[in-house]
Amino acid sequence: MSDNLTPEKDPASGGRSGVPADQPGWERAALERIALAAINEQRAARRWRIFFRFLFLGVLALVVWGVLSFSGERVATTGRHTAMVSIDGEIAADSNANAEDVNTALDSAFEDSNTAGVILYCNSPGGSPVQAGIINSEVRRLRGKYPSIPLYVVVGDMCASGGYYAAAAAEKIYVDKASIVGSIGVLMDSFGFTGLMDKLGVQRRLHTSGENKGFFDPFSPETPKMDEHAQVMLDQIHAQFIDAVRQGRGKRLHETPDMFSGLFWTGQKSVELGLADGFGDANYVAREIFKAPDIVDYTVKESITDRVARKFGAAVGAGAVRAMALGSKINLH
Repeated sequence: MSDNLTPEKDPASGGRSGVPADQPGWERAALERIALAAINEQRAARRWRIFFRFLFLGVLALVVWGVLSFSGERVATTGRHTAMVSIDGEIAADSNANAEDVNTALDSAFEDSNTAGVILYCNSPGGSPVQAGIINSEVRRLRGKYPSIPLYVVVGDMCASGGYYAAAAAEKIYVDKASIVGSIGVLMDSFGFTGLMDKLGVQRRLHTSGENKGFFDPFSPETPKMDEHAQVMLDQIHAQFIDAVRQGRGKRLHETPDMFSGLFWTGQKSVELGLADGFGDANYVAREIFKAPDIVDYTVKESITDRVARKFGAAVGAGAVRAMALGSKINLH
């Protein structure tokens, strides 16, 4: 016995329409449900499109904010203050503590008419003698150009080697009693693989167009001539370092036989040796010496694009250096 209640499929619900096939209007009900299902699908697709658009705009906004917030642009100050520029970490062309950024920040600090004094905050183990020397020269230049604005170095955990090279040009240096200061010396480090290559039966096939082009190749044995040449370079850079320290510290320096030997000392001992002038942190210098307790940080913050460009440039430069002398590097550490 059939009552003709065979229902139609309901595309919207995945079930059935519930309208008997012999009842008037069942076709319309089925079409309405089909249309409703299509509308629901369109709404869902629209919601996803809107979601992804907002997601894209959010990511874009974050990128733009990062570029603008860390591009190194300086907002003009409105009151008398102490300016601060940081040397934090290794001093190198591809690091945040590179000479270009440090000197740019120092220039901005001195150019601000509201600057009462400048603090060069140093927390660095050293690094490139070239980068440290450029900072040292700029500090001396700015001190000569702005004689009424004092520039003091404040040391954090460490101001050693290249860090001290840069700091030595300041008018005064303040440390914590436990800070590490000194390490006035130069080193060149690399690796030699000739013994390992002999054990593995590997031959080095190096062809050069100059007699000394293969100097410091880690896959070739060292020669007395290589050692002598390297020592001459290191001694020359060491002499430049010592001259910068003597010029910066002047008669305050109490030289000892091991002062320029590469040893380092605590902040307390560095004051006794004349490598530093006293004890105090940035707040102490700003408040008690400059009489301008409001500290404004002028340190350049890298934008995302700058960071990518710097890393790319560093990679290219490192490749060129490896092509000339794999592993050899002169550092003030």
